[in-house]
Amino acid sequence: MSGEEKGRLTMGVTRLYEKVPLDRIGALIGHNGSVKEEIMRRTRTNITIDSTTGTVIIEPASPSTTALELMKARDIVKAIAYGFSPERAFRLLDEDQVLLIIDLKQYVGDRPNHIQRILGRIIGEGGKARRVLEEMTGTYISIYDTYVAIIGDYESANIAKNAVELLIEGRRHGTVYRYIERESYLLKRRRMRELWREKP
Repeated sequence: MSGEEKGRLTMGVTRLYEKVPLDRIGALIGHNGSVKEEIMRRTRTNITIDSTTGTVIIEPASPSTTALELMKARDIVKAIAYGFSPERAFRLLDEDQVLLIIDLKQYVGDRPNHIQRILGRIIGEGGKARRVLEEMTGTYISIYDTYVAIIGDYESANIAKNAVELLIEGRRHGTVYRYIERESYLLKRRRMRELWREKP
Protein backbone atom coordinates (compact mmCIF):
# COMPACT_ATOMS: atom_id res chain seq x y z
CA MET A 1 0.00 0.00 0.00
CA SER A 2 1.43 3.37 -1.05
CA GLY A 3 1.59 6.39 1.24
CA GLU A 4 -1.05 8.09 -0.89
CA GLU A 5 -3.43 5.14 -0.52
CA LYS A 6 -2.88 5.05 3.24
CA GLY A 7 -3.60 8.78 3.39
CA ARG A 8 -6.85 8.37 1.47
CA LEU A 9 -7.90 5.52 3.76
CA THR A 10 -7.23 7.59 6.86
CA MET A 11 -9.48 10.37 5.66
CA GLY A 12 -12.34 7.86 5.49
CA VAL A 13 -11.60 6.32 8.91
CA THR A 14 -11.91 8.90 11.66
CA ARG A 15 -12.25 6.52 14.58
CA LEU A 16 -12.34 2.82 15.40
CA TYR A 17 -14.24 1.18 18.25
CA GLU A 18 -13.36 -1.91 20.29
CA LYS A 19 -14.98 -3.61 23.26
CA VAL A 20 -12.58 -4.91 25.91
CA PRO A 21 -13.61 -7.24 28.78
CA LEU A 22 -13.56 -5.34 32.06
CA ASP A 23 -11.00 -7.74 33.58
CA ARG A 24 -8.55 -6.80 30.77
CA ILE A 25 -8.87 -3.02 31.13
CA GLY A 26 -6.04 -2.88 33.71
CA ALA A 27 -3.66 -4.71 31.36
CA LEU A 28 -4.60 -2.35 28.52
CA ILE A 29 -4.04 0.79 30.59
CA GLY A 30 -0.89 -0.44 32.37
CA HIS A 31 0.81 0.96 35.46
CA ASN A 32 0.09 4.70 35.56
CA GLY A 33 -1.22 4.46 31.98
CA SER A 34 2.12 3.22 30.60
CA VAL A 35 0.73 0.62 28.16
CA LYS A 36 -1.96 2.91 26.74
CA GLU A 37 0.60 5.71 26.36
CA GLU A 38 3.03 3.41 24.54
CA ILE A 39 0.36 2.20 22.10
CA MET A 40 -0.59 5.82 21.35
CA ARG A 41 3.03 6.90 20.90
CA ARG A 42 4.01 4.03 18.64
CA THR A 43 0.89 4.17 16.45
CA ARG A 44 0.39 7.97 16.48
CA THR A 45 -3.16 7.60 17.78
CA ASN A 46 -5.35 8.86 20.62
CA ILE A 47 -7.03 6.15 22.68
CA THR A 48 -9.97 6.72 25.01
CA ILE A 49 -10.94 3.91 27.41
CA ASP A 50 -14.25 3.77 29.30
CA SER A 51 -13.40 1.62 32.33
CA THR A 52 -17.07 1.07 33.23
CA THR A 53 -18.27 -0.26 29.85
CA GLY A 54 -15.03 -1.52 28.29
CA THR A 55 -15.52 0.65 25.21
CA VAL A 56 -12.29 1.78 23.56
CA ILE A 57 -12.15 4.55 20.94
CA ILE A 58 -9.08 4.84 18.69
CA GLU A 59 -8.56 8.06 16.71
CA PRO A 60 -5.71 9.60 14.68
CA ALA A 61 -3.45 11.81 16.80
CA SER A 62 -2.56 13.95 13.78
CA PRO A 63 -3.56 14.36 10.11
CA SER A 64 -0.49 12.30 9.14
CA THR A 65 -1.61 9.21 11.12
CA THR A 66 -2.16 6.43 8.56
CA ALA A 67 -5.00 3.92 8.33
CA LEU A 68 -2.42 1.18 8.91
CA GLU A 69 -1.37 2.80 12.21
CA LEU A 70 -5.02 3.02 13.30
CA MET A 71 -5.56 -0.65 12.47
CA LYS A 72 -2.34 -1.69 14.21
CA ALA A 73 -3.48 0.19 17.34
CA ARG A 74 -6.82 -1.64 17.16
CA ASP A 75 -5.10 -5.02 16.72
CA ILE A 76 -2.89 -4.39 19.78
CA VAL A 77 -5.96 -3.41 21.84
CA LYS A 78 -7.76 -6.57 20.64
CA ALA A 79 -4.74 -8.78 21.39
CA ILE A 80 -4.57 -7.51 24.98
CA ALA A 81 -8.36 -7.96 25.25
CA TYR A 82 -7.95 -11.62 24.22
CA GLY A 83 -5.39 -12.30 26.95
CA PHE A 84 -1.99 -11.46 25.44
CA SER A 85 0.52 -9.55 27.55
CA PRO A 86 1.24 -6.05 26.20
CA GLU A 87 4.82 -7.18 25.37
CA ARG A 88 3.50 -9.92 23.10
CA ALA A 89 0.77 -7.70 21.66
CA PHE A 90 3.36 -5.12 20.56
CA ARG A 91 4.73 -7.70 18.11
CA LEU A 92 1.76 -6.64 15.95
CA LEU A 93 3.56 -3.36 15.22
CA ASP A 94 5.66 -5.27 12.69
CA GLU A 95 4.01 -4.87 9.31
CA ASP A 96 3.94 -8.60 8.52
CA GLN A 97 2.30 -9.65 11.82
CA VAL A 98 -1.40 -10.50 12.05
CA LEU A 99 -3.90 -11.35 14.78
CA LEU A 100 -6.23 -14.33 14.20
CA ILE A 101 -9.14 -15.15 16.53
CA ILE A 102 -10.86 -18.55 16.82
CA ASP A 103 -14.22 -18.60 18.63
CA LEU A 104 -14.70 -22.15 19.90
CA LYS A 105 -18.47 -21.63 20.10
CA GLN A 106 -18.59 -21.44 16.31
CA TYR A 107 -17.18 -24.97 16.19
CA VAL A 108 -18.74 -26.77 19.15
CA GLY A 109 -21.72 -24.64 20.18
CA ASP A 110 -22.41 -23.22 23.62
CA ARG A 111 -21.96 -26.39 25.70
CA PRO A 112 -19.57 -25.53 28.58
CA ASN A 113 -18.39 -29.13 29.13
CA HIS A 114 -17.57 -29.59 25.45
CA ILE A 115 -15.73 -26.25 25.33
CA GLN A 116 -13.68 -27.13 28.43
CA ARG A 117 -12.70 -30.48 26.91
CA ILE A 118 -11.55 -28.78 23.69
CA LEU A 119 -9.63 -26.12 25.65
CA GLY A 120 -7.91 -28.90 27.58
CA ARG A 121 -6.75 -30.47 24.29
CA ILE A 122 -5.39 -27.15 22.99
CA ILE A 123 -3.65 -26.20 26.25
CA GLY A 124 -2.39 -29.70 27.14
CA GLU A 125 -1.10 -30.89 30.49
CA GLY A 126 0.66 -28.01 32.22
CA GLY A 127 0.30 -25.93 29.04
CA LYS A 128 2.55 -28.30 27.06
CA ALA A 129 0.44 -28.56 23.88
CA ARG A 130 0.11 -24.79 23.54
CA ARG A 131 3.87 -24.34 24.10
CA VAL A 132 4.67 -26.94 21.43
CA LEU A 133 2.27 -25.24 18.97
CA GLU A 134 3.95 -21.87 19.64
CA GLU A 135 7.48 -23.22 19.28
CA MET A 136 6.76 -25.21 16.12
CA THR A 137 4.97 -22.35 14.33
CA GLY A 138 6.93 -19.39 15.75
CA THR A 139 3.68 -17.78 16.91
CA TYR A 140 2.19 -16.56 20.17
CA ILE A 141 -1.05 -18.27 21.27
CA SER A 142 -3.42 -16.96 23.96
CA ILE A 143 -6.45 -18.76 25.33
CA TYR A 144 -9.06 -16.49 26.92
CA ASP A 145 -12.60 -17.50 27.82
CA THR A 146 -13.87 -19.43 24.74
CA TYR A 147 -11.37 -17.85 22.34
CA VAL A 148 -8.00 -18.87 20.95
CA ALA A 149 -5.96 -15.92 19.65
CA ILE A 150 -2.82 -16.20 17.52
CA ILE A 151 -0.12 -13.63 16.70
CA GLY A 152 2.40 -14.35 13.95
CA ASP A 153 3.28 -13.69 10.34
CA TYR A 154 0.39 -14.44 7.98
CA GLU A 155 1.52 -17.90 6.82
CA SER A 156 2.72 -19.15 10.23
CA ALA A 157 -0.38 -17.83 12.01
CA ASN A 158 -2.59 -19.69 9.55
CA ILE A 159 -0.62 -22.93 10.05
CA ALA A 160 -1.18 -22.52 13.82
CA LYS A 161 -4.89 -21.76 13.23
CA ASN A 162 -5.32 -24.89 11.09
CA ALA A 163 -3.50 -26.93 13.76
CA VAL A 164 -5.88 -25.66 16.45
CA GLU A 165 -8.85 -26.50 14.21
CA LEU A 166 -7.51 -30.04 13.81
CA LEU A 167 -7.34 -30.38 17.60
CA ILE A 168 -10.92 -29.08 17.82
CA GLU A 169 -11.94 -31.80 15.34
CA GLY A 170 -10.42 -34.38 17.68
CA ARG A 171 -7.23 -35.25 15.79
CA ARG A 172 -4.39 -36.73 17.84
CA HIS A 173 -1.65 -34.36 18.99
CA GLY A 174 0.97 -36.40 17.11
CA THR A 175 -1.02 -36.07 13.87
CA VAL A 176 -1.31 -32.31 14.38
CA TYR A 177 2.41 -31.92 15.11
CA ARG A 178 3.25 -33.85 11.92
CA TYR A 179 0.94 -31.53 9.98
CA ILE A 180 2.80 -28.50 11.38
CA GLU A 181 6.20 -30.03 10.54
CA ARG A 182 5.14 -30.69 6.95
CA GLU A 183 3.57 -27.25 6.41
CA SER A 184 6.47 -25.42 8.08
CA TYR A 185 8.96 -27.31 5.90
CA LEU A 186 7.01 -26.37 2.74
CA LEU A 187 6.76 -22.75 3.91
CA LYS A 188 10.53 -22.60 4.57
CA ARG A 189 11.27 -24.03 1.12
CA ARG A 190 8.90 -21.54 -0.53
CA ARG A 191 10.54 -18.63 1.28
CA MET A 192 14.01 -19.85 0.32
CA ARG A 193 12.97 -20.00 -3.34
CA GLU A 194 11.58 -16.48 -3.15
CA LEU A 195 14.85 -15.25 -1.59
CA TRP A 196 16.87 -16.82 -4.41
CA ARG A 197 14.60 -15.23 -7.02
CA GLU A 198 15.07 -11.80 -5.43
CA LYS A 199 18.88 -12.03 -5.59
CA PRO A 200 20.37 -9.98 -8.47
